Amino acid sequence: MQTMSRTRVALDDAGFFLAQDQDVADLRRRIEDAVHSGGAFVEFVAAGDRSMSVLISSASKVVISVESVDFDARDLGDDALPYGGEFDLL
Repeated sequence: MQTMSRTRVALDDAGFFLAQDQDVADLRRRIEDAVHSGGAFVEFVAAGDRSMSVLISSASKVVISVESVDFDARDLGDDALPYGGEFDLL
């Protein structure tokens, strides 16, 4: 069975799965930089090729989790084959 890593970012009350090509270490660094600078927008791409821009400040609660899941060919961050969120309704 083939597996892949799936990264979920929870920002306050909203959660997003990252597109597979996103660099988690770089995102973490940019979030930390935003907090240290007093607040800034941080951009990333969520699964389904959704561009996100989130205001991060010292009051923001951010949780990054990575899990190993069964490989899913749809989870490529390709807007022609969108896939994301908590449920796949198709």
